[in-house]
Amino acid sequence: MKIIAFVGLPLSGKSTASSVAREMGIPVVVMGDVVREEVKRKGLPLTDENAGKVASELREKEGMDAVAKRCIPKIREANSDVVVVDGVRGIAEVERFKKVFGDDFVLISIECPLEIRYERAKKRQREDDKSIKSVEELKRRDEREIAWGMLEAMNKANLTVENTTDIDDFREKIKEILKTFTKRVEAEVEVKVNPTEDVEKVKKAVENLFPDIELKYDEDRGVLTGKTEKLEKFRELLRRQRILDTARTELRRGWRGNESTVFINKQAATVSRINFTEENAVLSPIVVTFRVYGIPFERFIDWLTPETVNGKPVKEIDLWSEEV
Repeated sequence: MKIIAFVGLPLSGKSTASSVAREMGIPVVVMGDVVREEVKRKGLPLTDENAGKVASELREKEGMDAVAKRCIPKIREANSDVVVVDGVRGIAEVERFKKVFGDDFVLISIECPLEIRYERAKKRQREDDKSIKSVEELKRRDEREIAWGMLEAMNKANLTVENTTDIDDFREKIKEILKTFTKRVEAEVEVKVNPTEDVEKVKKAVENLFPDIELKYDEDRGVLTGKTEKLEKFRELLRRQRILDTARTELRRGWRGNESTVFINKQAATVSRINFTEENAVLSPIVVTFRVYGIPFERFIDWLTPETVNGKPVKEIDLWSEEV
């Protein structure tokens, strides 16, 4: 089990990072929820003042790693290869997680200037943020968490991410980082639509190979692009057409690190056929880049295009099993 924890000052972007994890199907344990649950259990209104007071009381009574200790059973209950923890607030919590999970605990620091965080406080509607009505009040909240060892925790981070631009850019940064810790495969497609071609027909050709792909058309570049993690139809077509050996050769030829790029004839794809071609093909090919995360690329090749005898696979494997 890999534990990915986000640490950062209030409103730095931890909740946004966690939302990206959820969209990727990664379970998220929110440390602040432990405090909010305790506030509600005490029958108090959920305000920043009450949350801060209860959090301090927990740490005084149960130790500076109190919230972390309460989160550990929740992490284990998630029963997942990867779990994200939102909201580390002190060095004692980092030390507790490291003691329990060892090298499987990875800390990611999110950094963002005070002024930007204050603007977010004014826009966000969460109950315990509504009391932040000035930069000074946000500074006081910073000081409270710094007193818990926040800056020491941030300095111990394995990775640091700056959240100073637009939200889409930040979300993409987080997604790319999380991908490196998860077992997943994806195909990224790019295909040029020539002036004589119909965009919808080219789109349909791509969907014949990857039915679940979401394609976007860039009119200025005349290019369709998209990504998908569902490769079952492509895999099925390779077997139906009995071209596994050819496909295996093409994958190996384009293999670089954790990815491989192949070029597929656009016209053949219109009738749901896979014909490999060259990058500089006259009508411009469908460019497909396969990427893998958390598994060896060799294993992906054996899953997508196994070795054959007389055109039939010697052995079909489960891509996600631990078998080597």
